[in-house]
Amino acid sequence: MRVIIQRVKSSQVTVNGEIVGKIGRGLNLLVGIADTDTDAELDWMVRKCLELRLFPDDDGGERWQKSVQEIGGQLLVVSQFTLYGECRKGRRPSFDRSAEPKLARNLYDRFVSKLRASGLQVQTGEFGAMMEVVIENDGPVTLILEK
Repeated sequence: MRVIIQRVKSSQVTVNGEIVGKIGRGLNLLVGIADTDTDAELDWMVRKCLELRLFPDDDGGERWQKSVQEIGGQLLVVSQFTLYGECRKGRRPSFDRSAEPKLARNLYDRFVSKLRASGLQVQTGEFGAMMEVVIENDGPVTLILEK
């Protein structure tokens, strides 16, 4: 499982000209599911996304003191199978390591459900759709998580 995690001031995802998910301060999560992913990767990734200290103290002091849970932030979760695109050979990416849609959808839905169980507001894109994602990155802070 691979997640691009971005600290954001705001983020939104649009499908066919309609906003389907929108958040304020929090994290934008671009999520790729591999064909080998299991519940172990899923649980690790949920915990990591919720507990990473990526936000400053309330007084604006130390830059990396609080998690998205501690600030009561929001999450925008967008499926992105292209995170497993392989570009070493040729000129067209190969997506052989990306999970088949049925498996990916199942794991993605469970990932979102576990994030929602945290009590935070969680918005999503539309699985498998062509989406436009607007990200107002804060920092910028962008990390790659992989398990």
